[in-house]
Amino acid sequence: MFEILKKEELADGSVVLNQLSAPLIAEKALPGQFVILRANETGERIPLTIADSNPKRGTIDIIYQVVGKSTALFQSLKVGERFQDVIGPLGKPTDIEKVGTVVCVGGGTGIAVMHPITKAMKEAGNHVIAIIGARTKDLLILEDKMKAASHELLVCTDDGSYGHHGFVTDVLKQQLDDPERDIRMAVAIGPVPMMKFVTRMTAEYKVKTLVSLNSIMVDGTGMCGCCRVTVGGETKFACVDGPEFDGHLVDYDELTKRLQAYTEMEKEAYEKYKCECQTG
Repeated sequence: MFEILKKEELADGSVVLNQLSAPLIAEKALPGQFVILRANETGERIPLTIADSNPKRGTIDIIYQVVGKSTALFQSLKVGERFQDVIGPLGKPTDIEKVGTVVCVGGGTGIAVMHPITKAMKEAGNHVIAIIGARTKDLLILEDKMKAASHELLVCTDDGSYGHHGFVTDVLKQQLDDPERDIRMAVAIGPVPMMKFVTRMTAEYKVKTLVSLNSIMVDGTGMCGCCRVTVGGETKFACVDGPEFDGHLVDYDELTKRLQAYTEMEKEAYEKYKCECQTG
């Protein structure tokens, strides 16, 4: 269980795909759900959305960006080695229904979360327009998979190194302004600022919008309360009430502050880990 069957660096050496043997999870996993992983007995518990699953092979794909000690530990694991724990599937799956034209907006590693949702929306009979973006071409992931999962794929980069020069919101506005589109729903997954501005825009057009929240999480069962977020003025737990919520009701400013609460400690732990690796 939890053996790494495949390891692939997707972007700039810092975004990594692991395909894991997890037959029980693969059998039950649905779009939008996640797992919690630990690299070893003393490792931190990290929630990651299932980027893809194959019940026949008994595998799940996870994609993460190396930003701290825990994800660096993940990256150090080799094909044939195992994660200590993989728990899931957790969270409520995406509510997939046929509504008409759906826009799926993914940014950064949020594209990995968006992939199974986009695929399911298309299979449900919707016309799916996918918009994906990254800071630069080297950080763009899953372009081919997103193209296959949607009817139309629009790509943009902040620096103009590939596709549209600008933000995903620029391309989204073009789609919303097109009178022939009649967009009925949007899904936005990525950095908090991106989701904030996407939902601010779709609110002007009165388009229902779902977002997936990546709040700090520990146990994944709603008992610790670490993943609490404010949605529509009420406290919700991302692990059991989400991770997806009505994007127009999320308090993004509060979410941002909570995500930044341990930034300095995380940076310190990462630097210490890198020094230990260098000195053997």
